[in-house]
Amino acid sequence: MKISKELKTGILVTITIGLGIWGFNLLKGRNLFSNEIELYSVYSNVNGLMGSNPVLLNGYQIGMVRDVYLHPDHSGKLVVKFVITETDFPIQDSASAEIISSDILGSKAINIVMRKGARNVVNGDTLAGTIEKGLGEQVNEQILPLKKKAEGLISSIDSIMLIVQAILNQDARASLTSSFESIKKALATFEKTAIKIDDMVESERSKLSMILSKVENITSTISKNDDQITKAMNNLSNISDSIAKSNLIGTINNTNKTLEETSKLLEKVNKGEGSLGMLLHDKKLYNDLDSASVSLNRLLEDMQKHPGDYFSVFGKKRKAKKKKN
Repeated sequence: MKISKELKTGILVTITIGLGIWGFNLLKGRNLFSNEIELYSVYSNVNGLMGSNPVLLNGYQIGMVRDVYLHPDHSGKLVVKFVITETDFPIQDSASAEIISSDILGSKAINIVMRKGARNVVNGDTLAGTIEKGLGEQVNEQILPLKKKAEGLISSIDSIMLIVQAILNQDARASLTSSFESIKKALATFEKTAIKIDDMVESERSKLSMILSKVENITSTISKNDDQITKAMNNLSNISDSIAKSNLIGTINNTNKTLEETSKLLEKVNKGEGSLGMLLHDKKLYNDLDSASVSLNRLLEDMQKHPGDYFSVFGKKRKAKKKKN
């Protein structure tokens, strides 16, 4: 079958249009013949990110930025739509899309930061968007501690300068001068005192030598009599042990107890309690006893004078003599 010229021209035009559409989409980051996944991220600032910038994973390009536009909620945030063309490596929903500088010139890219999640992403999912710290921010982080230290140092220097100024004023200089003069006089006095002490030591050298020799003799005597001193200490220890072993405390306690009981007894006697108390406080009994004592003394005197009247043997002899008479 012979193909007409018009048909060939139509086929060629169609192929050309198709190639043009495919090339245009390829330039825009679209591959009509690949199995790609469209994803989204939201940022407050994209730092110059634009379409056709690469999407990287550990430095390897796995996709491309397709579009950047303002969020429809009018919040001022920016939505970045990008595609993942390398779908063989699964990306989980907990991953984040970080905007980074891909080269020293500051070209931007999206770096996928992998994290373990619940499931793999699907077409239309939104990943958390983060922004890499810029060179200025990193420098500021390094310089900020130095800045704080420098400020503290400057503050300390200011304080020191104020102190120096206070010290170097006229009154302070006068006080320092008088203080140095006082120190100078004190040192001179100390020097004189030291000289006097040296003279005294020199003059009393013989006495000091005598005192030291006596101390040495005392020490030597103590050393020679060490055994006797030890024995004396042992004897003293034995005496202490004997006193400790004796029931001295028990004896003292018993004596105290006896004295307490005697005190109670004398208190009862003074109050007239008991036989002895009644005897001391009953006047009639006292008079009767006194009278009895007198009669007993008379009886004893009579018995000494006339014993025969009270004993039977001598009594008979006495009666016989009376009869003879």
